[in-house]
Amino acid sequence: MPGKRDLDPGASPLHFLGAEVRQAREAAGMTLAELGAGVPCDASTVSKIEAGLLYPTERFLTVCTQAFPDLGWLARFYRDSRTWGDGPFPRWFEDWLNIERKATSLRIWQPIIIPGLLQTADYARALFLAGQADTSDDALDALVAARLGRQGIFDRPDPPNLWVVLDELVLHRLIGTPKTTYDQLVQVADMSMRSYICVQVVPASTGAHAGLGGAFIIASMDGRSDVMHAEGVEGTTIERTALVRKAAIAFDLVRSDALARNASRDLILKVAEERWNT
Repeated sequence: MPGKRDLDPGASPLHFLGAEVRQAREAAGMTLAELGAGVPCDASTVSKIEAGLLYPTERFLTVCTQAFPDLGWLARFYRDSRTWGDGPFPRWFEDWLNIERKATSLRIWQPIIIPGLLQTADYARALFLAGQADTSDDALDALVAARLGRQGIFDRPDPPNLWVVLDELVLHRLIGTPKTTYDQLVQVADMSMRSYICVQVVPASTGAHAGLGGAFIIASMDGRSDVMHAEGVEGTTIERTALVRKAAIAFDLVRSDALARNASRDLILKVAEERWNT
């Protein structure tokens, strides 16, 4: 049977699924044979699925979600992941999506645009239209649907706590039409009213500050060290403790320069009305 050393959760969605099943099974004190008995299948089949060497059946996924309540998302994740090779998410983003789905909290610093987890459909579409080679309606619709689908993490019974810090220049950048930008800022203000979402703005008068190196997201999860996603031409998911700690310090510094939550919301709505409500 494949050994633990053969398992690489970051190699593919199949390997990630196997790692999650193995971790849940071992945490429950269940043997390979005991899990297989519920499918039914033999222990070697379970072992191969956990090692990312064999595709799971729908019955296998159902048994896993019944046996391990914390893996209730597993079947949907697996079905969605089967389309990623030809779908809207690039492969370099797959590992971050897995982390984002499991995060208990997310800290986002964004000096350029509204983050994807807060975007409206029209705002996202305008961004994709500016940066995609394929600008057909079908291609853009798929990209927008995928981005908005990420916001489903807020529909969970236990949504992650989200802290977003924006540079004020984000509010003044026209994306799409004035109405698109207006509607986007209003949505951000509305979402910031949720108890688990805090949005703060660093005023332009601050000048130089610790966040000018670029946008990033830090995810925190139960039982795992924090992970960072640094944005760029292609985003990079980083687990190196020293770099994640450095980003966390930068986040705390820019947040210390930001307006308070209510004052930030007032500023967002003020810019929306005065600059974009034409």
